[in-house]
Amino acid sequence: MRTQVGIIGAGPAGLLLSHQLHQMGIESVIVENRTQAEIEGTIRAGVLEQGTVDLMNRLGVGSRLMKESYFHEGFELRFKGKGHRINVHELTGGKYVTVYAQHEVIKDLVDARLRQGGAIHFNVGEVSLHDLDSELPKIRFRQDKEGELQELVCDYIAGCDGFHGPSRPAIPHSLRTEYQKIYPFGWLGILTEAPVSSPELIYSNHERGFALLSTRSSKIQRLYLQVDAKDDIANWSDDRIWSELHNRLETKEGFRLIEGPIFQKGIVSMRSFVCDPMQYGKLFLAGDAAHIVPPTGAKGLNLAASDVQYLARGLDAYYKRGQTELLERYTDVCLRRVWKAERFSMVMTTMLHRNHDHSPFERQIQLAELDYVTSSRAASVSLAENYVGLPMEYH
Repeated sequence: MRTQVGIIGAGPAGLLLSHQLHQMGIESVIVENRTQAEIEGTIRAGVLEQGTVDLMNRLGVGSRLMKESYFHEGFELRFKGKGHRINVHELTGGKYVTVYAQHEVIKDLVDARLRQGGAIHFNVGEVSLHDLDSELPKIRFRQDKEGELQELVCDYIAGCDGFHGPSRPAIPHSLRTEYQKIYPFGWLGILTEAPVSSPELIYSNHERGFALLSTRSSKIQRLYLQVDAKDDIANWSDDRIWSELHNRLETKEGFRLIEGPIFQKGIVSMRSFVCDPMQYGKLFLAGDAAHIVPPTGAKGLNLAASDVQYLARGLDAYYKRGQTELLERYTDVCLRRVWKAERFSMVMTTMLHRNHDHSPFERQIQLAELDYVTSSRAASVSLAENYVGLPMEYH
């Protein structure tokens, strides 16, 4: 097989890149080790930056998003039993917090790509990368896991295959630096069939630990609790989960959390990770293959979207004008935005989570930080600007 751009991974990064290339008249083929049902059924966070929403609309795949999303004008920080609203819409000159689940984004992108005749090979196995520093790099894989070995010859390869995929390890170890921070806590997340308890997201810093309330639809809610990263979900009965959520989200004003049947729950660890460089030869990493952020800042999908926007511009410049400057600068431009998102995600995580190793002094500093960002307009503007997404810089 032959294509211009081979894409490994049918997550948000790979699919958004394929759509942009199609719009530019550039051919691509996606290979994905999961089935279509698996990628469309994986429940993940869904807070979209304004730039990601704008990209979906430019690609012509945003119609359902615009109809079914929740467009919030702000969110709430809770501490000391009181809520403090950050009016993002007013502080950023009219931008919104858009809530639309990631698996719904993927459904929209897959459906549109297949209707356009796009090539997506699901359920492949033994994916490997070859000849990355040559003029014709290659992707080898087995269709349906155990089928005949296939070879896809490309001009360029985009590694959009997540943290555990084969793309990043294909960059020689001696040439890459990996930065990582492992947090001492995890998130216990649930999906519950319940009415909306709050019209906007709530981030709560409580003596017992962090909690987050968000919505997925008028009938489905997503909630999180800070727990020990090594805890076992078997230790958490539904009654215990609801008890903790009530404790951590309660306010002196009498906020009421509406319960419902829990139909999904699990514990995920939290880390920050960055790979430098994000390219080697004809290989370019995008999304979680290159960087991971803790979910507190809601930046994962959005960073993937910004990576592939720049990569698509670079490929367009190469195919239309024979220019390679944008591709050569891919790592530098992307990492400038990535590190700012890493900074914001770490600030949100350390500000909102209860670290029981902290001294009483450090605990009071944490509460003072929360008081400052909710009482100072300058600090609130900075928080809101980072939350809705910093401008994408291409110079």
